[in-house]
Amino acid sequence: MLKLFYTATFLLFCSLATFSQQPAQTRSDLEKERAEIQQQIEDVKQSLNETKRNKKETLGQLSLLQRKLRLREAAIRNINAQVNLIQGDMNQSWRDILSLRKELDTLKVQYEESVIYAYKNRSNYDLLDFIFSATNFNDVIKRIAYLKSYRAYREERAQNIVRTQALLQNKIDGLKVKREEKDVVLKKQNREISALEDEKREKNEFVANLKSRERELQKDLKVKTRQNIKIENAIRAAILRAKNNAIAEEKKRMSENVGKPNLKKEDNNSTNAAAISPGTVSSPSSKRNSVFNTTPEGMIISANFERNKGRLPWPVEAGNVSIPFGPYIIPGINVKGNSPGITIETRVGSTVKAIFDGEVSSVFNIEGTSVVLIRHGKYFSSYSNLASVNVSKGEAVKAGQTVGKAGENADGSGEIQLIIMNDESRNMNPEQWLRRR
Repeated sequence: MLKLFYTATFLLFCSLATFSQQPAQTRSDLEKERAEIQQQIEDVKQSLNETKRNKKETLGQLSLLQRKLRLREAAIRNINAQVNLIQGDMNQSWRDILSLRKELDTLKVQYEESVIYAYKNRSNYDLLDFIFSATNFNDVIKRIAYLKSYRAYREERAQNIVRTQALLQNKIDGLKVKREEKDVVLKKQNREISALEDEKREKNEFVANLKSRERELQKDLKVKTRQNIKIENAIRAAILRAKNNAIAEEKKRMSENVGKPNLKKEDNNSTNAAAISPGTVSSPSSKRNSVFNTTPEGMIISANFERNKGRLPWPVEAGNVSIPFGPYIIPGINVKGNSPGITIETRVGSTVKAIFDGEVSSVFNIEGTSVVLIRHGKYFSSYSNLASVNVSKGEAVKAGQTVGKAGENADGSGEIQLIIMNDESRNMNPEQWLRRR
């Protein structure tokens, strides 16, 4: 019986310890996540304060307001997860308390029965009679050992009751702490919900003011759509020229090798493998037959560009996406469009940098603004609405190198557009390639 009790108690302690440690780590992770969300909210607030210097409401400001709402909702979801974890701990504590109370009642009943039995057989005569009624000496020894073990059993029962009472009290005290912790988190939740309501009102007021400029915005976006078509056509033409040049270079290289001893296939493979730096692994898409991947250098930069998807730097130090990639609708306003890349609102004259190593494939002008097209293997990135350009065609550039300065848009704020295409002139969402801010 004692062995069974010890085993059950040990397992209970182990399960309680495991349960308490794991959620504690999870709550720690949630707190860290919440701190990161709050920092992002503060960054958005700072960006909004900077953009408010512009007298006109801009799409960039609306984008920031929407982002702040999304972050606030994420903070509320984070707090809800914390509340659920704490409530789960409280429910488990209640189950443990009920189990311990039941165990304590059982121990008390058993101890009470042993005390009553001992009281009824308390006389020395009964004990002596029990001992001397043995049939032989060995039986006497066994009866004496039995009496000693029974006395120890009763003492152990009393100690078990004391220990169980202490454990029960600890669980009750722990439940009280969890209730207080839940109250604190619920207060945070109420503050976040209140802030969310204020920010929704702020956004609605902003949209109402922006709606008064609906015709102006529609006119500006029509101009931008016309520019986008010209930019896309110019980029596709530049990509086609680059492909034709690459094909011509490949034919020239092959013609120069005519009459020379052919390398074995194994030698060609080993040469290509040696040209690729150790640790460089080409992704399946980079192995697609592309004229830009016919050289080891082209394969390397294509593979590296793909491998860094989601980690590429932003082309400007400070800015936010005012118009996203693909079809978009401005909420609350009858304005919609389709963007071949992302439009980033920033300060006028901000430094625009290359997002990856490459070669300047083309520099051209569209309706008074400059566009720089950089080739990264079989990928291309273009930077448009530049007020000035710092690179020239054919120049090798490094990631982070300045390619130009941000120009001004119709409402007076700074703006650039980033477009990413592959050698098939297929547009890709730049936000999926840039690192998360």
